[in-house]
Amino acid sequence: MHIQHWLETVPAVAVYLMVGGVIGLESLGIPLPGEIVLVSATLMAASQDHINPYVLGACAVAGAIIGDSIGYLIGRKGGKPLLAWLGRKFPKHFGPHHVATAERSFTKWGMWAVFVGRFIALLRIFAGPLAGVLKMPYWKFLIANVLGGICWAGGTVALVYTVGKAAEKWMGQISYFGLAAAALFGVGSFVMMRIKAKKAAARSGERQEAESAPATVGE
Repeated sequence: MHIQHWLETVPAVAVYLMVGGVIGLESLGIPLPGEIVLVSATLMAASQDHINPYVLGACAVAGAIIGDSIGYLIGRKGGKPLLAWLGRKFPKHFGPHHVATAERSFTKWGMWAVFVGRFIALLRIFAGPLAGVLKMPYWKFLIANVLGGICWAGGTVALVYTVGKAAEKWMGQISYFGLAAAALFGVGSFVMMRIKAKKAAARSGERQEAESAPATVGE
């Protein structure tokens, strides 16, 4: 079966729910690839007539606004202990350095950090919870949240959909061979990254052992 025919069997409702859900969870404070999911779904809409880009954009906007609002309420109730807990659970996203960087942005820019943060991966995850932790007035947060969600989600869908329609003929040429090549490339890249990470960890362990070894005193 050609990939184009397979895509036609994917229910539009499933795509809408996936986009709204992933973006909502990311905005709530859970590290998920919301932007990747949104772009991929929009490209599908550009090649599949049964996926409405306006409905897709509305679901993305709703997910962003609702997720951010829930994250704000959680942050306001949880306070600093919440950030400490997130730092233990997701050290790569909520480590002390990331929290300090986000706090500086909020202190300097206020509600603009919520709006601009929608376009920046790190702040997109932090915006809702951190605004709540820092006790930003909800009306300010809501204005920035709504405007940021509309501009980011709506703008992304509009831009990617326009580009996707222009490249629709090319996209229709994609076959199983192309997908297989992309999958092999992705798996190969992942394996290489794992190997490099293990080598780096091994080198780091050797350095730590060397530093912790007792010095020998010569007579």
